[in-house]
Amino acid sequence: MPKLALYVPLKAKPGKERDVANFLTSALPLVQAEAGTVTWYAIEEGPGAYAIFDTFDTEEDRQAHLDGKVAAALMDKAEELFSEPPQIHKFTLLAAK
Repeated sequence: MPKLALYVPLKAKPGKERDVANFLTSALPLVQAEAGTVTWYAIEEGPGAYAIFDTFDTEEDRQAHLDGKVAAALMDKAEELFSEPPQIHKFTLLAAK
């Protein structure tokens, strides 16, 4: 079972919803290349509300993801796509099925 997770809620700027969805789906190949990312989900929570949720076995794997291409691309596009800066929440997982 993975021990660590990240949750990143994202709010699209008005009119940028499709661009955010396209950005998130285009990030999948980058994440698939990360050996330490156990699971990665791009989520549409509701109109204009998106999120990323991913899991890791070690802190080193989580940090490698935060230092990787997806995080860099997210920050590069933040001002263009999002109404507020992405907030990265770090969690410890207690149980999973």
